[in-house]
Parts: sequence; C-alpha cells; structure tokens
Amino acid sequence: MKLLQEQTQKLKIGESLIIQTASRLLIPFIQLFGLYVIVHGHYSPGGGFQGGVILGASFVLLALAFDQKFSMQYMSEKTSGLLANTGALIFVGTGTLCAIFGGLFLHYSALDVLIPLGPIEWRSFGIFIVEVGVGLAVMSNMAILFWVLGSNGEMDEGL
Repeated sequence: MKLLQEQTQKLKIGESLIIQTASRLLIPFIQLFGLYVIVHGHYSPGGGFQGGVILGASFVLLALAFDQKFSMQYMSEKTSGLLANTGALIFVGTGTLCAIFGGLFLHYSALDVLIPLGPIEWRSFGIFIVEVGVGLAVMSNMAILFWVLGSNGEMDEGL
C-alpha cells in the first residue's frame, strides 16, 4: 500500500497509474502481434504496412501513456530515421536486384540466379524480404510523424 501511495505521489498531473501499468503490460503483446502480421503477410492477410502500423502504434501508445521522452528512450530519433531508410533500402534494393538479374522490378524469380532456391521459393522469400522492409519503414515513419506533430517540431515534449 505504501508503494502505491509513493507511485501516485510521483505521477504528474494528467498521468494515470492504471493507464501506465496497462500500457506496460499490453505493449509487448502489441509488438509481438505486429511482428506476426509482418512475418505472415506473404501467406495470409496483412503484411508490412499493416504490421508496421501496429508496431508504430505501440510507440504512440507509449508516448501517450508516459511522455515523448520516455518513448524516445526505446527508439531514438536517430534510430528511427536509420530504420526508415533501411526499410526503404530493403524494398528498393530487392527490386533493383531483381531487375539486375534479368527480371522486372520486384519479379522475385529472377533472384534464382543469385541463390538457386527455385523460382517459386524465391517468390515467397522475396515478398517476405519486401514485407520486412516495408514494416520497418512504416513503423519508424509513423513514430517520427507522431513525435514531430505532437511536439510542434521541437522533439522535446509531446502532447
């Protein structure tokens, strides 16, 4: 009981111990589901964009439950920019490799020249690679957009 009273005294105005505790419990499951949607996007409904939005929403929830500085401890502005560019590079790089090895842009069976898995396996593996790239880009861009819009472009305090 004494611990609960100490934690409630440390809370700022507008913060809720219930929301913060629920967020801490839910965010790992939200992120796990986002990864599931990305990984299974080439077999079932979902994919990189939907999974990236779910992962990005977990950082938005973290910022809303605590504050922007707290959420940026888990993925900084620099890391987020790096992940956004890496995701875009994975997408464009996969398509460019397909074109270099004799196919069309994002025609994954052309990558069979690179590693002989078979054209059907490359179609499945190629779309998986693209889904991961899109998921990284969407997640980090969504977090960056929320942080910039929520802090009036100053990236120091959120809503």
